[in-house]
Amino acid sequence: MNSIRILNKVVDGSSEVGMTNLKPGTRNILKTILLLFFCFLFNTKVSSQANLPPGTYSSTNKKAIKHFEESQALFKARKDEDAEKAVLKALKEDDNFIEAHSGYGDYLMSKGRAKEAIPHYEKAIQVNPKIFLDNNFYLGGAYLTIGEYEKAIGPFKTFLKAERVNPAMKEYAQSSLKNAEFGANAVKNPKPFNLVNVGGGINTGFDEYFPSVTGDGKYFMFTRNLDSTHNQQLAMEDFYIAKNLGKEWSEAIPMNGVNTTCNEGAPSIGADGTFMFFASCPDQMCSSGDKPMKNFGHCDIFYSQKVNGKWTRPVNIGPPVNTANWESQPSFSSDGKTLYFIRGKVGRDGRINEEDIFMSTIQPDGKFGTPVKLSDKINTPLQEESVFIHPDNQTLYFSSEGHPGMGGLDIYMSRRQPDGSWGEAINLGYPINTSQNENSLLVDPSGRLAYFASSRPGGFGGLDVYQFELPEDVRPQKITYVKGKTYNARTKEAVSAKFELIDLETQQSVTESYSDNAGQFLVTLTGNKNYIVNVAKDGFLFYSDNFSLKGKETDFNKPFVLDIPLQPIDTGSTVELKNVFFDVDKWELKPESKAELDKLIFFLTKNPSVKIELGGHTDNSGKKEWNKTLSTNRAKAVYDYVITNGKIPAARLSFKGYAETKPKVPNDTPENKAKNRRTEFKVTAK
Repeated sequence: MNSIRILNKVVDGSSEVGMTNLKPGTRNILKTILLLFFCFLFNTKVSSQANLPPGTYSSTNKKAIKHFEESQALFKARKDEDAEKAVLKALKEDDNFIEAHSGYGDYLMSKGRAKEAIPHYEKAIQVNPKIFLDNNFYLGGAYLTIGEYEKAIGPFKTFLKAERVNPAMKEYAQSSLKNAEFGANAVKNPKPFNLVNVGGGINTGFDEYFPSVTGDGKYFMFTRNLDSTHNQQLAMEDFYIAKNLGKEWSEAIPMNGVNTTCNEGAPSIGADGTFMFFASCPDQMCSSGDKPMKNFGHCDIFYSQKVNGKWTRPVNIGPPVNTANWESQPSFSSDGKTLYFIRGKVGRDGRINEEDIFMSTIQPDGKFGTPVKLSDKINTPLQEESVFIHPDNQTLYFSSEGHPGMGGLDIYMSRRQPDGSWGEAINLGYPINTSQNENSLLVDPSGRLAYFASSRPGGFGGLDVYQFELPEDVRPQKITYVKGKTYNARTKEAVSAKFELIDLETQQSVTESYSDNAGQFLVTLTGNKNYIVNVAKDGFLFYSDNFSLKGKETDFNKPFVLDIPLQPIDTGSTVELKNVFFDVDKWELKPESKAELDKLIFFLTKNPSVKIELGGHTDNSGKKEWNKTLSTNRAKAVYDYVITNGKIPAARLSFKGYAETKPKVPNDTPENKAKNRRTEFKVTAK
């Protein structure tokens, strides 16, 4: 059974696609209603007519009635082609036969032939609009399906004015009317949209889809279906990766290690390209290497990491993220701890329904916490899928049926608000969105390019990956990426260490991650902000510093470099607390100092035998007596905070004010004087 489903759409002769793992049916809202009611509408359009005696038709032509009744019997026998021929004979005999026009319109809609259905609904309404009031509902739906938004508005309004309409149909009509009005306005105000094939390094005669890109834009990963028939029921899907060569991508190669005998799909690759979440739906026949794949439900989310240049065997991330339900389409945030994904309920018939966007955050014990469903600003009573959190960690892209749009699944974005909640869903506009289904959008780290798959003419064959420039008003925040290395300050050897980046202004953690075995790391950060960096490694003193991206233009060819030397724990070693702040000539700790001091407390808690002296230092300006008082009180302020907030025994700490007696650099410039005004701690016992 294949892991990826295709949603076909046709626009200007092309076909766009989105994939979801083993997803049986994404559907247009109106098509859903048609499928629900069609099985009996074709028959009840005889018995439920208005203004006609029971058992009679709007037509008195006996031949027309005979052919119509014959078509009903053929339809019940599932002989659709013969039924269609029979109803056309009925209409040839009597072109004013309302039941035949209405029933044939329903049939055409159920077959996805909305354009052909329109004249039959219009004819039935023209002959007598009161016999079947729901014809206006279906006429509006047919116009909406083919993107004729202006023409859809009138029939929906007429239907909603009628009395005694089906409540479910009324609810859908109200929603569809909003879509028609939205679509009509969007078509009048189109967004720039120019698709470009990403080239032969990635695209082949096979199907390529579900792209993902690293934070520096250097590596591009995607799914390739190795079944040349382009039949998703026979899918043989694996991950491939290509390298950015400047103006084009290198020839993609398989991601050995992470590829299994199962189908892999919906990848989310980390900013540094060393870890990946993806979805798979393994059964007892699936294996990675010589070991069977474990799963908890219909489809689960898995994890793989790149170690020493090789991808590890995929691991099921387990409960509480994975359940007996359907979990798929993961998107891992650049903060290094938040996973967004889609969860749907599996019905008794095996169909997936009630798809919503959830999030789960990694807890202090390293495990994912209980998933939380996103608010109704994002989720609706209808379907949501294809969630993607941009590396700015502030902009969410997703597809939804429930927000006002062009009909079917549209792509939306939402921006994180200052309080951490998500803002209103914003439709990406026309012609990015159409009357058909759009999903599976990827936006690159620069925020300029968006990617998705299409099988439009002129490609390499099957589904190809295309790119287009995202309109300015729906782009994410500008970001840059920071790369560097953690290493032993004495030996210069690489050290794998945990690091955290904190927004200095908000004191909120923006990224938690680890450097790899070579000590290297790469993270994406929102530009024009000041950051704190804290690094921890067992056996080493913790490291703290701050840096500024304010005023620095985002340039993915020139990353911010941050190399971090780590000092082994040893008696006499000192660490400058670069993120402890005071106002001029004062010793009250500023709020921005909290994150730094909490890290100091954590270090002392993890190393219970270590004792430290907290030292305050000034420059040589002012009177010596005042500098002594100032430096002593600043050291004591830190001492008091650690004891009060960390419950560290006082016997492990001491404090001293050194005033200007131990300068780091000569006090000969304002910049040097600033360096000498500092707070440090020194290891007095280990």
